[in-house]
Amino acid sequence: NALDEKAVQKIFDVKGRPAYNPLIVHVASLSQVHSLVSWWPPAADRLAEAFWPGPLTLVLPKNDSIPDIVTAGLRNVALRLPSHPVARALLREVSLPVAAPSANRSSHLSPTTALHVEKSLGNTVELILDGGSTPLGIESTVVLLTSSGGRVLRPGALTVDEIESTLGRKVEHRET
Repeated sequence: NALDEKAVQKIFDVKGRPAYNPLIVHVASLSQVHSLVSWWPPAADRLAEAFWPGPLTLVLPKNDSIPDIVTAGLRNVALRLPSHPVARALLREVSLPVAAPSANRSSHLSPTTALHVEKSLGNTVELILDGGSTPLGIESTVVLLTSSGGRVLRPGALTVDEIESTLGRKVEHRET
C-alpha cells in the first residue's frame, strides 16, 4: 500500500534499498492517478492515452496523500499503470495504489521470473505471486513532466522518439 508508510518501509528493508531512491506507484486506473497528483497536464493525457496500460512511468507533482518515504522526500511521484494482466487484476482487487519496485535486492539485476525473485529475496517476503515471465525484461521508460516540458529520466521499453512523437515536441534526455 503506497499510502501506508510502514508498508513502504518494508520494501526498503527487504530490498536493502537506500532511502534516497524513490519508488514507482502502480495504479489500476487513470482516476486513481488523478487522486494522487496535484497537477495533471495535457501532455500527461497524451502519453497516458498512447502508452497506458504499458511500460511508461510518469513523474508528476504529488499531493499530500503520498507519504514522503515513497518519493524520497521529493515533491514528485512516479506513477505507472502496468499492462500485465496479473498486476492489473491485483491492483483492481486491492483498490489501492501499490508501491512496486522490481522484486530483487537493491542493485541486483531485475528479475524476469518468480524463480529469480525467490533466489534474490528468499524467505524475506511472505508471498511471491507468479504471473509468468515478464514479456520484455526491460524497465519502464520514466518521463518527468513539468510546466516547461518533459525529460526522459530513465530510458526503457519506450523510445525517446515514441515519447516525442506522441507529445509533438522534443524532450530532454541523456544520450546513451
